[in-house]
Amino acid sequence: MNKILLLTSLFFRFSSFASVIDAKEPDSIEFHIAPDDAVLSMIDSLMMDKFYNCFRYCQGTDDTTLVDEIQELPYSLLIERLNALNEATPFDLTYNQYTKAFINLYVNKRRRLSRSVLGLAPLYFPMIEQVFDGYEIPLELKYLAVVESALSPSAKSRVGAQGLWQFMYPTGKMYGLHVTSYTDDRMNPYKATVAAARYMKDLYKMYGDWNLVLAAYNSGPGNVNKAIRRSGGHKDYWKIRPFLPRETRGYVPAFIAVNYMMNHGNDHDLYASNTLLYDGGVDTIEINTAFSFKQLADYLKISEEEIAFYNPMYKLSYIPKAENKTQTLCLPADKIGLFLTNEKTIYADIRRKEIADSIAGRESKIIAEPEMFVHRVRSGEFLGYIAEKHGVTVRQLMAWNNLRSSRLKPGDRLTIYSKARPTPVKTQVQSSPAPVKNGNYQVHVVKAGDTLWDIAKKYDGTSVEDLKKLNSELNFKRLKPGMKVKVRNIG
Repeated sequence: MNKILLLTSLFFRFSSFASVIDAKEPDSIEFHIAPDDAVLSMIDSLMMDKFYNCFRYCQGTDDTTLVDEIQELPYSLLIERLNALNEATPFDLTYNQYTKAFINLYVNKRRRLSRSVLGLAPLYFPMIEQVFDGYEIPLELKYLAVVESALSPSAKSRVGAQGLWQFMYPTGKMYGLHVTSYTDDRMNPYKATVAAARYMKDLYKMYGDWNLVLAAYNSGPGNVNKAIRRSGGHKDYWKIRPFLPRETRGYVPAFIAVNYMMNHGNDHDLYASNTLLYDGGVDTIEINTAFSFKQLADYLKISEEEIAFYNPMYKLSYIPKAENKTQTLCLPADKIGLFLTNEKTIYADIRRKEIADSIAGRESKIIAEPEMFVHRVRSGEFLGYIAEKHGVTVRQLMAWNNLRSSRLKPGDRLTIYSKARPTPVKTQVQSSPAPVKNGNYQVHVVKAGDTLWDIAKKYDGTSVEDLKKLNSELNFKRLKPGMKVKVRNIG
């Protein structure tokens, strides 16, 4: 059996090598992806299954669990289960009317959301537990991500908080989460989890009580300190609760309820959603070149939506090349192996396309190099008219001339970059195409800058009113180059 596996491995490695040779052929246009190594792929799959099975929640066999069946919450059983959970955690998992209401919310009223969370947990909990273990903070805090975002790294609140841990921009920046035009670290599950761990550890140093840490994480230390003062100096969450912001009053009860739901969901016929996206496990690699999601989708035969799901930190479906560092790419485990097998050939193919594009770009630049010239504003001219006259946009005119307002004065000079500079007014008459005669009238072809008054002036005995009557179907306020204007024959 070992010999068969060895031969299979050698065969696929040779196929991969042949693909590299094909990709380097200068005249080759078609790009081929080599299959992943069969033996390594099998080992990866076995390891991923074993790893993720530790975190999977029981899945339902059908959609019956989607039915919103309201179940009774027996008081004595809830107390017993919460007491058992309380023994194993530094948190005070108190049972009262508030926690009961939130338990009812998660196990009865919002069953679809709870099923989704149970299904997403294997994707994010392994990473969160690893980070929290490194920072020596309670692993139960992973359930806070359920309260914050329902385990959605792309979640956005109405006040601007974003990501798995719902960081506001200033707090995120304070803990090393950078936001650029291309990326948002608040939506990077790993980086945001590290920032959350650091923030929680700092809060615990302030209060020495995990329930107060939860309250401060939600509303900020300032609001918690005010509540402590207003309560007469108490440092117990339940005693300062009436003095906290309304949202924070439900924060700790919600956290306790999520603890209960994640541990006893099956007791209420709650099962994980059977989502196939990440059923085989996910992994990350570091890349050192820029990629669009479309490029990755084409090379790896995976949808752009799937790539976006695993990489929510890239805002524009594009992974930029970073200075002096690599960028993280998260993919299904089997696609990671396929990428690594073909990494060099993929980079070579991207480079080949870049060179081809740059050559085409240089050629087009030689053919039609934009020309810079200055337009002097005349009385009655406005930005829209000047932009249309020169085949550019108003926004371009304002940018080229650092204009903050669209107001112009006669004599102002505007710098314009245009591929086709209009012919000066003085030479327009000489270069105008010959009028086409047609029975009782002839046709004038409009050139850039022409007005009805200019056209009437070119034809003896013709007035602007004559032109309007003969061309009633035309929009005289927006004459465009190439339009045909009828001019009555005189004599």
